[in-house]
Parts: sequence; C-alpha cells; structure tokens
Amino acid sequence: MTGRLRVADVFRAGWDEYNRSNRVAPHQSKAVDHILSCRTARLGGHMYRCDKCASQLPVYNSCQNRHCPTCQTSAKEKWLAERRTELIPVRYFHSVFTLPHRLNGLVDANRKLLIDELFSTVNWTLQSFAADPRWRLEGQLGFLAVLHTWTQRLHEHFHIHCIIPGGVWDKDRAKWVSCRGKWLFRKQSLADAFRNRFLVRLRLLRHNGLLRFTAAAESLADDQRWKEFTADLQNTKWVVYPKPAPDGAQTVLNYLGRYTHKIAISDYRIVKIDNNFVTYLWRDRADANRQKTDTIAVCDFIRRFLYHILPKGFQKIRYYGWLSAASKKTILPAIRSYLHVHPPPPQPRESLAQRILRLTGKNIHLCPFCNKGQLIKTSEIMPCRGPP
Repeated sequence: MTGRLRVADVFRAGWDEYNRSNRVAPHQSKAVDHILSCRTARLGGHMYRCDKCASQLPVYNSCQNRHCPTCQTSAKEKWLAERRTELIPVRYFHSVFTLPHRLNGLVDANRKLLIDELFSTVNWTLQSFAADPRWRLEGQLGFLAVLHTWTQRLHEHFHIHCIIPGGVWDKDRAKWVSCRGKWLFRKQSLADAFRNRFLVRLRLLRHNGLLRFTAAAESLADDQRWKEFTADLQNTKWVVYPKPAPDGAQTVLNYLGRYTHKIAISDYRIVKIDNNFVTYLWRDRADANRQKTDTIAVCDFIRRFLYHILPKGFQKIRYYGWLSAASKKTILPAIRSYLHVHPPPPQPRESLAQRILRLTGKNIHLCPFCNKGQLIKTSEIMPCRGPP
C-alpha cells in the first residue's frame, strides 16, 4: 500500500491481529477506534453537489481525538488563536527538561504519578530561579509546559517543552521585571536543580509507599537496588536545554504551535505499508538532523504508538505562574498596563473553510472534478454503526 497514507492505514493493516494478541487499555482502544473512524462513513458527514457539473461528493466528519494525526492542525489553530490574546511584547524562551532514560521503567509503572511529578518539578525549578536574587528578577514567571513522551522513532522519551516570557511579575511592587541578556537562567544550574529536586521527591514518594514496582521496575523494590539506582541517577548528567525563541510575537506563536498539538507521529511521515511492514520517515538528531527511513513490523508500530496515548482527562499542556487560569485574568492586564501595551484586537471568527484557505491556499468548496463550480451542501449523511 503506497500513496497518500495515514497513521489510520497502519492500524487498518494490523489492528485486528494486534488487538487479539495483546492487552490493550480501554483508553487506548477508544483512541484507536476514533482514529479508524476518522473521516469515514462511520462518523457520518454531508453530501455536496457541484453547482456547475452536478458531481456529488461525500465529505465525512473528523473524530477530533487529540491523538489522531489527521485532526491536529485544526485543533492547533484554534488553540493558537486563544493564545494570541495572551502575548506580550517581550523576548520569549524555550526550555526543554528531559528525564534520563534510566527512569523509563519506573515511569511506566507509575505513569500518572511521575508525570505529574515531572510537571511539578519543572515548575518548582523555574519559579525558584525566578525568585532567587542571583538571577536579578525576583518575581513570578508565567509559562506553559507541554509534555512529550516520544522520540522520532516512537520510543519512550519523557520530556517537557516550556515556552516562557522573558521576565517576571513583581507582585509586591506591581512591576514587570525583564530578564537581562540573551539567557533567562544558566543551563547547568537549571539541570542540577531539576535533578536534585526530582530525586528528593522520588525518595519521598518511595518512603511514603506511593511508588509501584512492577515489570521493568520490579527490582527497585529491594532497598539496596534502590540506593544504587538513585545514586547512579544523582551522578548522571541530566539534560535541560534552554534557548531563546525566535523574535516577534507571531513568530513565537508559530514556533509554539510546533510543540503543543504534536502527536507521536504525523500522517505525512508514513511512506509505505507492505507485507505487514510499515516504512516511515524520521530525523536523526545525532546525524545533523538528516531525514531517514525506518521499516518495522506493523504490530511493532502499533505497540509504539499506543504507548504515547494518554488517559482521558490527563492534561498534556499546563499553565503556571501568572499564566495559570487562577492568575492571568488579573495579572496579565496588570503586566500590559505596566508595559503600556493594549491586548490584541479580537480576531474575526473563521469557518473551517476560511481557516484551510488561509493556511493552505486550498478552497475546499471548489469542485475537485471540474475545478470550476462550488460545492453546495445538499444533505446529511447519518453515522454508520458498522465497523470502520
């Protein structure tokens, strides 16, 4: 199978076999059901007719699942429009906090608990630095944090991307304090504080009996093995990668959008499906970010993809400091007032067709048969209850 392929096509090629042979969590099964149903008769849609050549065309509904590669562009654009109202005219920074791969087994056994702890540790680290007089800010940061759990080849890789406006809000003096120079905080200092805080929390969780030791983490239930494990982590170099984001508010938004609604793999990276194998594109960062191909069994691809499906209700994008829901309604206007800037004017609401035309230049109402007429909606297609 070649041509314009989607991740859904990989699942169609191997899902029945994989589902029969493997244990699949309910939230994973539901996400796959949505991906398989996306833009098919199963979800229903509408029938369109060309006003020139009278050709008829069915257009099926999207699933809108956050793990569906086909649906992410529309969701990202809607989210970016909301974030556009929160921009301020300052330099922005992008920082990535990464857990060592040695922790993967323990995270697998305690997924929600330790990912929540990862978010909390990142927030604690950044806010502690923002309050420390050594960094000449002494106030509260506002930032958003986005969880990613994958590498380019869909392996486990737990890391958080943070987009941070370059300055703090000094509540006591009702003053915005901008950062100095090209960097917000020193890279190695951030990494050391991040490591030390996470390990303190990890030891406390174990002391309180809150950690589970199953599968790959089973041996860590032994006290001696645990001491050796945490000592090794203490001596490991943890990675924090801070860098300035591109200049300009709109550039920051586009940059930010690359990280927020990203899922484990996009449709365009699927190259070929043949004899129960799938070939996909990936970029090798160890080799100057060169694009390469990898071919693996369809069932192996499905297993890797399922690993990155989050449970219902789990928030992969979180907001902290003065950008949190509890603070931004009051602090963001105060920051703008101090900086003598006005909020962006409200943007006119876009229809889906208008958004696609703006982003791609494609008029989805243009008849694909005669390329002259306009497609007119004529009837509704009711959802089909059969299998996708």
